[in-house]
Amino acid sequence: MFGDMMGMMGKLKEAQQKVEETKKRLDTVLIDESSPEELVKVTVTANRDIKKIEVDDALLDDKEQLEDYLILTLNKAIQKATAINEKELAAAAKDGMPNIPGMDLFK
Repeated sequence: MFGDMMGMMGKLKEAQQKVEETKKRLDTVLIDESSPEELVKVTVTANRDIKKIEVDDALLDDKEQLEDYLILTLNKAIQKATAINEKELAAAAKDGMPNIPGMDLFK
């Protein structure tokens, strides 16, 4: 019984390590998103860190439109990054989890 428990604890630690490695890798996955007419371009990591924002000079005189484009474009990029992040972290956690009876009910 204790051998099984120790094995499970080792697997859980391994799963945690895989998740941490995946988080580090997701810092290198870049998502590019553009507004209509590509007047605003943003780049975020799959961990949802903003890396770059480019604004076309045409928007510099229209504060309201610039703000709208920034919100729209950042939200789209963050949604894509979140989807990638959740999928990758779930896969890393699942791969490293020990086979505990009944846990497959929580998919």
